[in-house]
Amino acid sequence: MVYLDRSPAAPLKGWIRTIWYSRSAGAPHRRERVLPNGCVQIVINLDRDFIWQCSETARTGRLAGALIMGVRSAYEIVDSADMVEVAGVVFEPGGFASFARDAADIFSNRSVALEEVWGPRAKMLRQQMLEVPRACAKLCALESFLLENFAARLSRNGAVDFALQRFASAQGVAAVRDIAAATGWSERHFSQLFREQVGVSPKVWLRIQRFQRAVGQLHSGSEVRWAELAVECGYYDQAHFANEFRAFSGIDATTYSARRGLWVNHVAIE
Repeated sequence: MVYLDRSPAAPLKGWIRTIWYSRSAGAPHRRERVLPNGCVQIVINLDRDFIWQCSETARTGRLAGALIMGVRSAYEIVDSADMVEVAGVVFEPGGFASFARDAADIFSNRSVALEEVWGPRAKMLRQQMLEVPRACAKLCALESFLLENFAARLSRNGAVDFALQRFASAQGVAAVRDIAAATGWSERHFSQLFREQVGVSPKVWLRIQRFQRAVGQLHSGSEVRWAELAVECGYYDQAHFANEFRAFSGIDATTYSARRGLWVNHVAIE
């Protein structure tokens, strides 16, 4: 297996969390459950010109070979055959809108063909990446493309950035109404602005981040005391944790721990 990732240089840094490339011989399982992480992503299949659309039990159709995957508020299913050679971009929260010239929530819980948003440039990007043989060169081609096409129009909303920082420092205990008041907006207007920039409402965002803290602890493989884990991650109690975990992942936390693999947000479906 070959896997490379890196944070892009300025001015993309701050809008893009990482660009990545992966090549593998294939997985022993046919499908994987991908858990929501709060980020918009671009995925480009370099092995073939389509990506399978899947349910938990079967392939249900074909999607374009390069996709914008909006912020998810629940898990999705991917086919392991699509992971033979693939590359992508993970955007920072609030960082995607400059690359789409549209509100991020339009893409939420959807996979949209990259060509629908970037037009012929999407095919040009994929072709450029196919023409260079080495993995590091493919990443360079991807980063160069992003710089050339988007660096001049990058902008972020200060109120949303402020809110994201406050939410992170408060570990999910900050009330949305208090953050809204600090930005000078009404709670309703702030929530709309946040949703348009990040892809989900502030309350859903906080739930996803709380879920991600729990997933991170489970993936570490350390001994789990469920009641303590629930409280540490910001849940009211163990029952609240169990219900929220299943709502976002489709499985219980014990199943996640038993099936966890190399990637924190990927779980094999047997």
